[in-house]
Amino acid sequence: MSPSLDLLVIGDANPDVVVHGAPAALVYGQAEQLATGGALTVGGSAAIMACAAARLGLRTALAGVVGADAGGRFMIDELTRRGVDAGAVAIRADLATGLTVALARGDDRAIVTYPGCIAALEAGMIDAALVGAARHVHASSFFLQPRLAPGLRGLFEAAHSAGATTSLDLNWDPAEMWDGGLADALPAVDVLFVNAAEAAAVSGASDPAVAATVLAARGPLPVVKLGAGGALAHDGCRLVHVTAPTVAVVDTVGAGDTFDAGFICARLQGWDVSRCLALGVACGSLSARRPGGVEGQPTLAEALALIEGLLPGQGDQPQDCVP
Repeated sequence: MSPSLDLLVIGDANPDVVVHGAPAALVYGQAEQLATGGALTVGGSAAIMACAAARLGLRTALAGVVGADAGGRFMIDELTRRGVDAGAVAIRADLATGLTVALARGDDRAIVTYPGCIAALEAGMIDAALVGAARHVHASSFFLQPRLAPGLRGLFEAAHSAGATTSLDLNWDPAEMWDGGLADALPAVDVLFVNAAEAAAVSGASDPAVAATVLAARGPLPVVKLGAGGALAHDGCRLVHVTAPTVAVVDTVGAGDTFDAGFICARLQGWDVSRCLALGVACGSLSARRPGGVEGQPTLAEALALIEGLLPGQGDQPQDCVP
């Protein structure tokens, strides 16, 4: 029987309050400072990625936790409206939905998150049949979900047993310890998504290319997102880099999560690493056209129209090997 889902996303789902044109420094003492814009929108790395995947045409479900409150209802309504199956999102009456405030300034932002019930998700809460129904299983915000971490390897191994592939986006570690069970989970991860700072933290190498090489030796395909610099990956034999197109950036909230969706969409079509990177970069770049993490997410046709100019050459060949 063929899988009924293209993608199962596991992780955080919470509203984002995105404020544009935020002051460079916040002033306390009840001083009121003005911004140029703001939006209440879908937040959480997993939820944003799921919305991007559905927008690209993938049959997508999200497994996470929200509270029985206005924030939780908002998230479930928005996920459903955007084509994501939210039936596996647990509703906890005893916990509050998390909330993120993102202060955006061009291509940079400061992020403050109230975790709420984000950390309540556990592997045992996710239906094994749902894992087995997906072609690919992705987890986000590893360090925000310490109860999920011990069971993540088991979930990914179950996905592998059912013929699916897996990916993990670390996102930032608020404690800056950069472990939390990651070493145990990595053997079951096919694709590891990190940005440049995260790559440096988990690899010990400040140069993204070196970091990717180090991470490739640990098993997964490392994909390092470089913002305006595009993205790179190391497939075990060569380093592949794709540059980013020039776009008019409104804000970059959710661009990395939308990149993930593009990369996985391409990977599910059997594309090589270069074209996977190109589609990811196109999706992430186009998502920055609009405020918030989901409003600018492209259709597959929009992203495909952009990728041909992004494709690299053959890349560097650091050693002779078989990936």
